[in-house]
Amino acid sequence: MESTALDILALAAHRDDVEQTCGGTLLKMAERGYRTGILDLTQGEMGTRGTAEERALESAEATRILKVSWRHALDIPDGRVENTWENRLKVARVLRHQRPRVVILPYWQGRHPDHYTASVLGYEACFLAGLAKLDISQTPPIVGSSVSFYDLGALAHEGVAPHRPFKIVYASLYQDVRPTFIVDITDQFEARMASLMAYKSQFSDQQAGSGIFPAQAEIRARVESMARFYGMMGGVTYGEPFVQKEVGLVDDLLAIPVKSI
Repeated sequence: MESTALDILALAAHRDDVEQTCGGTLLKMAERGYRTGILDLTQGEMGTRGTAEERALESAEATRILKVSWRHALDIPDGRVENTWENRLKVARVLRHQRPRVVILPYWQGRHPDHYTASVLGYEACFLAGLAKLDISQTPPIVGSSVSFYDLGALAHEGVAPHRPFKIVYASLYQDVRPTFIVDITDQFEARMASLMAYKSQFSDQQAGSGIFPAQAEIRARVESMARFYGMMGGVTYGEPFVQKEVGLVDDLLAIPVKSI
């Protein structure tokens, strides 16, 4: 079991959500030597396309492409991500064990209820994980995941210490909001694209979901146009947008990137 603390943990409802919204950022951070991780809340069993088993194999390939150090999928039912006490404890246990300094959450609004619920659930779990008197060891073991990278039930006997991330940011790619900041993923764009296309069950042409999913020939153009739009906002070729709720702090006015005129 890997016990080295993560620097950055991205949390999302489904496998491929992270690849779409902040995969380039995770890869960039990994290439700078940081330990990155992904926590998928569900197995993806309710998706219009593919099975949970197929998406597990595809996520392993995407994980390799993005150079992610750690990945796990919880057993929260797909299509029924709920902000319950039990689910918050499941996420809090992961946070205490992996001890990330930065957590990336989905934006708190969206079309899919699983996505915006994952945002609130993730935030509240981050708070709970730091409560010194919260005894997570008494929560029932997590079962039912045959594709886990480790057994979370084993953590019940470890007495993992409280932990609260220093920074929480929100991946806002699909929301019509002005980002707080943009991450330049110009050098990571092609690999990010490859990690997304690793999900062949989701993005190959097929009858299932043909009225919802774009044709495979259109996917690159759509992904690239969005990355170029946000890159343009930051004065680079490709970018990924993020929102933070708190104000920023500047120490040196001459070190602020992106020119004004």
